[in-house]
This record gives sequence, C-alpha cells and structure tokens, in this order.
Amino acid sequence: MAEYRQAHIPQRISFALLTIFASLTGCAKDQSLAPPVNSEQVIVRLKVPSELKAETMKVMYRSTLCTFTDHSAYGGPYQRDGYQHMDIEPAQQGRSDVYEAKLSKDGGGACQWRLSNVTFGVSYREPGRFGENVRFGAGGGVVVIFDDNASPRGGANIKVDGDLAIKESYYPWVDEGFIGGHKKDVSLLGEGYDYYRMYQALDARLVSFEPVLHSRFMVYSIGPKEKKKGNFVTFKYPDGSIEEVRRAKPDFRRLEAIRLAAEKK
Repeated sequence: MAEYRQAHIPQRISFALLTIFASLTGCAKDQSLAPPVNSEQVIVRLKVPSELKAETMKVMYRSTLCTFTDHSAYGGPYQRDGYQHMDIEPAQQGRSDVYEAKLSKDGGGACQWRLSNVTFGVSYREPGRFGENVRFGAGGGVVVIFDDNASPRGGANIKVDGDLAIKESYYPWVDEGFIGGHKKDVSLLGEGYDYYRMYQALDARLVSFEPVLHSRFMVYSIGPKEKKKGNFVTFKYPDGSIEEVRRAKPDFRRLEAIRLAAEKK
C-alpha cells in the first residue's frame, strides 16, 4: 500500500502527497516533488453555485525516470512510468463564488515529475435537504489530461487546443432504490452517460468550469422492489410526465426540452 506524507510546494497550497510504489526503480533517488519557483502554472478555476461545493482536486504527476515494474494480464513484467497522487483543496477567491487552484506543470525533483492529469468537480453542499438519510450520488465531475497518458478514470473523449472553458447544465436527480436495501441519493445529471466529462488539453494554462444548476427542474426515479421481468425504473419529470423504461438514467434531452418550454412561457 502506498502511504501519505506531507509535502510543501511554493504555491501557497498545502497538500497530501501519496508516495509511489516501493518497487520503483532507482529507489535511492529522492522521489519527492520539488517544483521550481518559476515553474509554469495551470490554473483550475470553478464557478460554484450556492447549493453546491467544490470537491477536493485529485492531481497526478508522472515520471519517465522513476519507473516501476508491473505485470500484464499474462504475467509478463514490463516497466511503467512512476506516478504521484496528491489532494488539493481549491481556494475561495475572496467572498465570491469562484474557487481556484494553481498546479505546477513541472513537478521537479530527481524524478523530473510532470503534471499528467487533474480530477475535480462539484457536489451538493447539503444533500440531506432532499430528505432524511439522502446522500450525494454522482455527477458534476471533470477530468483534464495534460499529456498522452490515460487518467485513473480512463482516456479523454474530447480534445481541445489551448485553454479549456467548460460550461455545463446539470439537473438535480433524486433516485430511490430498494433492491439490496433501501437507499436514496441525489445526483447531478449532466449530458452524456458518464458522470465525468473527460478532456485532453495538452497546452492549457487555464481550465475553467462553470456548472449551471437548474434547481427548479428536478427529476425523480424509483426503482422496482423486486427483480422481475418487466419491472423497470419509474422516472417522474418536472412537468408531471412519467416514464417506465429499462434505461439507468433520466433522459437529459427531455429535461432540457421541459425547461426550455417552461422558460418560454
């Protein structure tokens, strides 16, 4: 298991550092991050609605010098880039709704670490307001990759040149399930099947994310109480319409149409 230890980086940010596996080659090297004072920065900026909160950022650095031995599905050994994970709390800018973190492109140190990817996003500040024992489910996440490697959540399906500006609509989705025990959670429903938007931005120096929360247009789903052929999830949309389908998530385009029609009235 990897162990956490503290590292201090000249960015006005303190963060927890996850050391890489003990099987790294060249283990006599100091594997800590040491970004140069003049290291190029990537600014990650979030504009957070009042009902939401900024999640802890998960940052990964990679090294082609400090590698480690992994094994293929057939048991064959091969060398992989070393990596380090860290958590960074984005800082609120004054009393505004803007939160920001600065990431050094050059991680420095004997391993010559380089920024590889960052995972960040938003979640509900108080999910309990949707009912007793309601927890936050998923959604509102973003992954940005700064090199040609996949992130811990996979590769990017959107590639951009230069800086990256993301503005996405989200709807509150309250889901109640019974099979395997009663549970109720609230998620941020965005466009697409995945809960994380995946980007590759090799040259970005500014990544901005503005989630637009349409709080008045809530969708509910209620799962079946037993596994039985023909038992489907029931979706209740904000216009009063009901849909019983095999689909695992509400219809985002249907929600968009309901909202746009209501806003025209």
